[in-house]
Amino acid sequence: MKKSIAILYIILLTFSCKNEQKKENGKLNVVTTTTMITDLVENIGGDNIELKGLMGSGVDPHLYKASEGDVSKLVNADVIFYNGLHLEGKLVEVFEKMGSQAKTQIALAEALDKSTLIGSEYFASNYDPHVWFDMDYFKAFAKRVTEVLSEKDSKNAASYKENEKKYLAKLDALQSKLSVTIETLPKENRILVTAHDAFNYFGKAFDFEVVGLQGLSTATEAGVQDVQKLAAFIIEKDVKAIFVESSVPKRTIEALQAAVKSKGHDVAIGGTLYSDALGNAGTIEGTYIGMFEYNVNTIVNALK
Repeated sequence: MKKSIAILYIILLTFSCKNEQKKENGKLNVVTTTTMITDLVENIGGDNIELKGLMGSGVDPHLYKASEGDVSKLVNADVIFYNGLHLEGKLVEVFEKMGSQAKTQIALAEALDKSTLIGSEYFASNYDPHVWFDMDYFKAFAKRVTEVLSEKDSKNAASYKENEKKYLAKLDALQSKLSVTIETLPKENRILVTAHDAFNYFGKAFDFEVVGLQGLSTATEAGVQDVQKLAAFIIEKDVKAIFVESSVPKRTIEALQAAVKSKGHDVAIGGTLYSDALGNAGTIEGTYIGMFEYNVNTIVNALK
């Protein structure tokens, strides 16, 4: 057992002994991991829940490590929502340790039909975990969140169901709007090159060829051969632009751009996309819907 995990276990046990107090406001205490899930649960739960998200804007869930404060939040939660499929790899051992306690831990990806998921050798789950980039999967997340909140807090079940209905209608409208936007981009231009392979579900849903420099997990490093191989691909396919990701250092994409230039060609950096985390709280990109629309507009405008 690694020292850092051992320390967290001790903290976990310490807090569990103190976790007998009920919240004074009587609200369901809910903890979420990624910013996408936090935004989703906020839309469904509204003012009926006390919500705490562990990860903030620009945070990479692949590499995230729980702090003492995070463990305190997890121990005192009534419900914990997380993505699953080993997206939050560093938190898995903490969740497993909490399994013996009276916690409702919900891996939202378990609500999905695994036969429809994209396979991945990079994760212990053997699936690509970036499922929120298929809005149909995110709708399934919304339904699961509603079910769990309604079960744990039945007096507010009608409110949760109404919030779900409104949110699903917004997702339907967004899906239709973005499909129209993407149709303005010729199919031969629909090649999306980013820092890591977070957009495969997006590509599957909207008919893009997606190539990531670092592979599915940001824990893997792109080598010189990876950069050179992708540079050759960009030149061969005449890709107009490549994209930085908000949760991945931009130096990898800048190195790729330089490699293309060294071969006598030019490729633009088309902008920064939000992949593993939303934008800053209080901004349009700080919501799932705003992030998705921003990403699509950035991609289409740069690749035209």
